[in-house]
Amino acid sequence: MLAAIFSGSAAVLDARGKQVDLFGILIIAFCAALGGGTLRDVLLDRPVFWIVDHYYLIMAWLGAIATFYLARWVSLSPRWYVVPDAAALALYAVAGTQAALTVGVSWLVASFMGMLTAVAGGILRDILCNDEPMVFRGELYATAAWCGSLLMIFLLELGLSIGIASTATVVLIFAMRLSAIRWKLVLPSNRQK
Repeated sequence: MLAAIFSGSAAVLDARGKQVDLFGILIIAFCAALGGGTLRDVLLDRPVFWIVDHYYLIMAWLGAIATFYLARWVSLSPRWYVVPDAAALALYAVAGTQAALTVGVSWLVASFMGMLTAVAGGILRDILCNDEPMVFRGELYATAAWCGSLLMIFLLELGLSIGIASTATVVLIFAMRLSAIRWKLVLPSNRQK
């Protein structure tokens, strides 16, 4: 649920300057916080997590509302957006990988589902904010999530506990994402010069 709060908050910060009202903010926060997990659960033919436990929806909206009002009174640097977004990316990759493993899919599918859970909500957020999705440009984003998902599966295969594997995964993804932003680490692109 912490990831839902982070994603909801990050969505508000990303939507600043877009002239979006509070209802629009709640929709963007919903898509950002819960969109990736919804897609994962539909693809894995599982009950959708936030329908089973509506507290995820409440937490995403509470984070969004709190950030919406805080951002109106306190000038927040755009850099504040990347920290909760990186944390949510890491937490959702862990949750997505773990959810996929519980239904018995292969390691490749589980790692992809971890990455998809982590980035699909951000893609929806960016589309709703009329921005090019972050996953298609800029510093490592989906790559960090997929590397983390692969690390988690590897550590679990080595026999490490879910707690240790999850913690190592969160640390790796968070560090990769923030390092990529700091040092402008990108994959080769198909952009014309």
